[in-house]
Amino acid sequence: MDWNTLPDNLPVPIDDGAADHLKAQHELSEIAHINLPATSGPSINIYTESFERPILLFIYPRTGQPGVPNPKGWDDIPGARGCTPELCSIKDSVQSLLQLTPSPAIFALSTQGTAYQLEVATRLGLPYPILSDEGLELTRALHLPSFEAEGETLLKRMTLLFDKGRIIGLQYPVFPSDQAAQNAKKLFDLELEP
Repeated sequence: MDWNTLPDNLPVPIDDGAADHLKAQHELSEIAHINLPATSGPSINIYTESFERPILLFIYPRTGQPGVPNPKGWDDIPGARGCTPELCSIKDSVQSLLQLTPSPAIFALSTQGTAYQLEVATRLGLPYPILSDEGLELTRALHLPSFEAEGETLLKRMTLLFDKGRIIGLQYPVFPSDQAAQNAKKLFDLELEP
């Protein structure tokens, strides 16, 4: 199995409305206390960080590991397959994303643990941190769209743009996953507060 490419016959996810509540652009004080472990070292508080500069948060279900099979039926779950191509497309686009105005902080997020994510970040040479919501604290606070696979709660693929304690842009669902970084640039067409 080639983790870096997407099969042609993947089922396309549909917008099931599970992210509609995130379009409200209300103040996200309910996440102000949440610090997420990061592969870069210190924990990250998305709420606080968003007052320093905009944050592009790429949310994905889970990354696989070479030699370890995916959960049964993984390729049949719309939007599940493609995390490695997504993370690599973000890596390849980091410099152009950082040139957006204003320059954003870039993070990826999954519900996998930091040790697992650190192996992925190292193996793929990712120049941006992956945040862990293993305890589902952010998932529950924001009611992020999720699904179950082999007893694990996993997040549906989406991209969020935070600024000054609010979500000001989102893409949901994201498909194909290897276009996530290119599509995220469209979020900057929104008017960011000075």
